[in-house]
Amino acid sequence: MKSINWPTILVIAVLALFPAVVPSDYYRHIFIIALMWVVIGSAWNLLAGYTGQVSFGHAIFFGTGAYTAGLCVTKLEISAWWGMLLGGPVALVVGLLIGWICFRLRGPYFALATIAVGEIFRLIATVWRDFTEGMEGILIIQTFRSKIPYYYLALFLAALCITVIYLVTRSKWGFYFVAIREDQDAAESMGISAFRYKSLSLMISSFFTGLAGAFYMNYMGFIDPQVVFSLHYISIMAILVGIIGGVGTIWGPPVGAFIMVLLQETFRSSFFGLLPKWISEAHILVFGLLVIFVIRYMANGIIGDWSKIQRLWSKDRELLSASGRN
Repeated sequence: MKSINWPTILVIAVLALFPAVVPSDYYRHIFIIALMWVVIGSAWNLLAGYTGQVSFGHAIFFGTGAYTAGLCVTKLEISAWWGMLLGGPVALVVGLLIGWICFRLRGPYFALATIAVGEIFRLIATVWRDFTEGMEGILIIQTFRSKIPYYYLALFLAALCITVIYLVTRSKWGFYFVAIREDQDAAESMGISAFRYKSLSLMISSFFTGLAGAFYMNYMGFIDPQVVFSLHYISIMAILVGIIGGVGTIWGPPVGAFIMVLLQETFRSSFFGLLPKWISEAHILVFGLLVIFVIRYMANGIIGDWSKIQRLWSKDRELLSASGRN
């Protein structure tokens, strides 16, 4: 009989009780955005960390989900919440089409192809004003004034995404994904269809990223191409979340998401008003230094190298104790 995973239960309990314990809408907003990034980072990690297909184009699926929800209002004249049902499947279909094109390439060529396709989607959303409203963006009225419903929806999406990815990575599909990541030619020689399973990984990844985009539309109430199809704000951020937390791990992206969002908000607010405003412009520099530090000293991310961190912590404690006795 498996032992109870008390750390996981504790984390879920803390997150579930957070809105009741912390009444501030400001901190609730930070956690909502962090939970949204848990979904995006975990989805990216399935494709890149487990299947070995590093994507720089996840803004495609995020933007597709967001615009699906927005267009439900502007074109279909129905609630944007239908986008929560349609955003994921539409992004999945887009992912299937992109995979059919881009999986003909490998390694850096695949990554460059995703960048190119992402820019194409951004330009289409910018230029096709009759359909997407162009740079004017899409504005909708938010359903709830309180942030609590959005918080629990974001928590549900994060829990659903992590659970599905956990089950997938421990299934036959997951073993095939890892086999393709380690050596695609060897996997194919054993009868594993690399194209099929890379496509399945991308479909799951794009589905959850599209759900996150549809949630963003409903929560924020406004989108435009420069935000939801942004290489920097979406695609690169998804990669940073995975790298900092640890690619190829279940809990790496959730940890990375909270670290990146909290760090970003700390600099955006100039350390909550304690430092000059010009500090807010330094967050990109700090992100870069943090990535360099992680790659140099924790190549597997915080979760991937957690045992190394624990050994270093124990060693430091022993040294402090020894110096205290002397």
